[in-house]
Amino acid sequence: MSEPASISSGIAARYATAMFELAKSDGQLPTLEADVDALDAALHDSADLQAMIRSPLYARDAQQSAITAVAKAMKLSPLFSNTLSLIASKRRLFVLPQFLLALREMIAEENGETTAEVTSAVKLTDAQSDKLAKTLKSAVGKTVKIKATVDESLIGGLVVKVGSRMIDSSIAAKLANLQNSMKEVG
Repeated sequence: MSEPASISSGIAARYATAMFELAKSDGQLPTLEADVDALDAALHDSADLQAMIRSPLYARDAQQSAITAVAKAMKLSPLFSNTLSLIASKRRLFVLPQFLLALREMIAEENGETTAEVTSAVKLTDAQSDKLAKTLKSAVGKTVKIKATVDESLIGGLVVKVGSRMIDSSIAAKLANLQNSMKEVG
């Protein structure tokens, strides 16, 4: 990890830990989880929001006003809104993606869950996702949330990442392995 990325992750982790502990002590973890999901979705859907948190061209007051307005419009909890305002006042909104990721990991750990990043050639149906989650739960020993993405270059099959483990059963990977083994023979 590069030094700036490490610094950003460290800053994000400190804010996330403080917010998580406050929400936990107040019994607001479900609210915190909903706020994290909502803001993460907004961040992924809005190029303007991404530009606002990353651009050094926006003044501190403008960033703080903008993030406060976003939090109010999204009806985020007061704890979450105030933390976002604090982060903006310190000109650290650039750590927002890492902040949300750290919060999501802490909430999952508290709930005894883990996330599996699943990449498939076509969109998984709900039944397929449920079956995969149950299969992974028996292997991992924790409740598994599926974070699915589609990559048509896989041709077929799945690439599953759970923690540090990765299972690549895609046709593209099998073809690449076959091609390598044929090179070794001939």
